[in-house]
Amino acid sequence: MKVASFLPVLLGTLASARPPYQKEALHAAGVKDVLIIEARSELGGRVKSTKLPGTNLTIELGVSSPKGRTNPIYTLAQKHKLKDVFNDWEDISFYDKTGEDLNGTMALSYEHNGDQYQALLEGAGERIASDKVDLTARSGYQLTGERRRVQTPHDWATEYYNYDWEYAQTPEQSSWIATGNNYNYTFDEVEGFGGDNRFVKDQRGFKTIIEKEAAEFLDVGTQVMFNSVVDRVTYDTQGVSVRLTNGTTIRAGHVITTFSVGVLQTDAVEFVPTLPDWKQEAIQSMKMATYTKIFLVFPTKFWHDTEMGLFADPHQRGRYPVWQSLDHRGFFPGSHIYFVTITGDESQRVETLSNAQIQTEIMGVLKLMYPAITVPEPTTLYLDRWHADPLYREHMNNLRASIGGRVHFAGEYTSLDYYGYLHGAYFEGETRGNAVGKCIQTKDCSGLPTGGDFTALNQNFHGR
Repeated sequence: MKVASFLPVLLGTLASARPPYQKEALHAAGVKDVLIIEARSELGGRVKSTKLPGTNLTIELGVSSPKGRTNPIYTLAQKHKLKDVFNDWEDISFYDKTGEDLNGTMALSYEHNGDQYQALLEGAGERIASDKVDLTARSGYQLTGERRRVQTPHDWATEYYNYDWEYAQTPEQSSWIATGNNYNYTFDEVEGFGGDNRFVKDQRGFKTIIEKEAAEFLDVGTQVMFNSVVDRVTYDTQGVSVRLTNGTTIRAGHVITTFSVGVLQTDAVEFVPTLPDWKQEAIQSMKMATYTKIFLVFPTKFWHDTEMGLFADPHQRGRYPVWQSLDHRGFFPGSHIYFVTITGDESQRVETLSNAQIQTEIMGVLKLMYPAITVPEPTTLYLDRWHADPLYREHMNNLRASIGGRVHFAGEYTSLDYYGYLHGAYFEGETRGNAVGKCIQTKDCSGLPTGGDFTALNQNFHGR
């Protein structure tokens, strides 16, 4: 048994960029004896890169863009001289079952859905100002625009590009108010970080900013346990006991968990005693968002010269819709790399298929997109199966609330303003680390978030 009495353990077990942020905050608060438990062999979590087979290029499998030039993640990227390039999402070609849409009907749908999305955001702001209850983003679309469901394949694709591609979930699965907050606090020029989208092309990988930042205050050799998976967290008023799958047990005064929502929704980690009902309710009320990037290397480039491509499948919304060329000036010219992004339920479906099955489906789509071309088979197809990976399977007040004053929760999913973004993980890790550090150093634990049942709300709802 390893003992770290009175001191916190950070569980990055199911992989996250968050533990270094919390460790930095704890370090600043004077708490220096901290242990990070990390399931992977490196720091970074979903900030994950790899050498693409068949090439000598490093690609980003997860997070690939610091959002806006005033974003703290962009500041770190500048500090560590991370190479990136402006990614112009408006430089786009449109495709449907007949090939490239040259008559402009899909471009008109794109413009219309852009207007609808702005109306959705404005409606969310009005709803917040009026203190109205939340609804789904789909309800928001219908209340702020044309009261009809999206009807045509062109509409499916252009709405997907504006909404699903950003949030990895459909409007039916998403909060209207949270959508407004999420956009305003990230992209708005006044309230957020601005709309400058950057694409990381650094061959060290995006993760280098986490590794280099951690090296400034963390002894990786002694303060990080790599390749270590937690299967039980036991807590009481005296402290916390963390058990690993290899039988090792660590005792500590506090633990900060950064398990994804997807992991917390399974029985991958046992909490003893069981988490209270209100905590479990908050966890189960969320839906884990999944992005899947599928990278293809071809013998030659045959596709559009724009940065982006959007495909409107004739039968299914969100089927291999968003394409991006890395064989493009500023990115990796001459690389012959073309990749497609899918999200949400479609990610889950595709990740269950074999690479050969995925390639067959993709080739069918490409033949529709480029009917006048004999599309060659790719020499490489590569994807990371995020949803199927047990290390990643993925009410805000109750989500972030501490349990028993000893078990604390942090991550982008606990952020109302920045959920789903790396900077959300950054801010939540910093906030939680500061609060736990203050609790340890001064015994003032008032900064730790609390939660509970919505009894008063229920009584009010029922008129009691």
